[in-house]
Amino acid sequence: MDQVKIGRFIAEQRKAQGLTQAQLAERLDITDRAVSKWETGRSLPDTSVMLPLCGLLHITVNDLLNGEVISMERYNETTERNLLEMVKQKEAADKRLLKLEIVILLVSLALAAALMTFGILLCDNGRTGIGIPLIAVGFVQFLACGLLATRIEQTAGYYECAKCGHRYVPGYWAVNFAMHVNRTRYMKCPACHKRSWQKKVLSKE
Repeated sequence: MDQVKIGRFIAEQRKAQGLTQAQLAERLDITDRAVSKWETGRSLPDTSVMLPLCGLLHITVNDLLNGEVISMERYNETTERNLLEMVKQKEAADKRLLKLEIVILLVSLALAAALMTFGILLCDNGRTGIGIPLIAVGFVQFLACGLLATRIEQTAGYYECAKCGHRYVPGYWAVNFAMHVNRTRYMKCPACHKRSWQKKVLSKE
C-alpha cells in the first residue's frame, strides 16, 4: 500500500467534505497530529478508526486502502489485493514482535543476573541491607519481562493444534501456564478440545 498516495487521498476527501484536520480529528476522537501524519504519508489510520473515517469522508475502506475511488468493475480485484497485502503486513509485524520477544528475554536475563550476582556479593560482604533489595529487584524485573515476553508471543501469530490443524490465538493465561519447549506449548484446542503440543505459526491458513 502506498502511504503517500493514501495520505493525499485522505486530505483531498477531507477538504471535499469541508473539514479541517482539527474537525476531522475531533469527530474521530483522536489528535489532529494523527490526521497530519496520515495526510503526509508517515502512518496509516488504525483499523479501529478506518470505518468511522470512511463514513465521514463518504468513501469505502477499499477506496481508502487504494488511495482513490474504486469503480465497481475493479472492486473485487482490489478488495482481494488489499486483503492479501494486510495479511502480509500482519505477518511481517508478528515476525518483528517475536524477534523483539527474544531481545527482551536476553536483555532481562542479563540484567537480572547482574543485579542478583552483585546483590549476592554484597550479602557475602555483610551488606545485606543493599544486597537483598538488589536480588529482589533482579528477580522482579526478570519476572515482569518474562510476562511481557509471553504477552508478545501470545498475540503475535497463531498456535496450530497438532491434532486437527486448527490455528487460533489462545488466551494469555492459557499460554502463560502451559508447559512449553521454546514456543511450542501444550494446550487444549478450542476446536477439537484435545490437548497437544501446539507450535507457533505466523499465518492463519
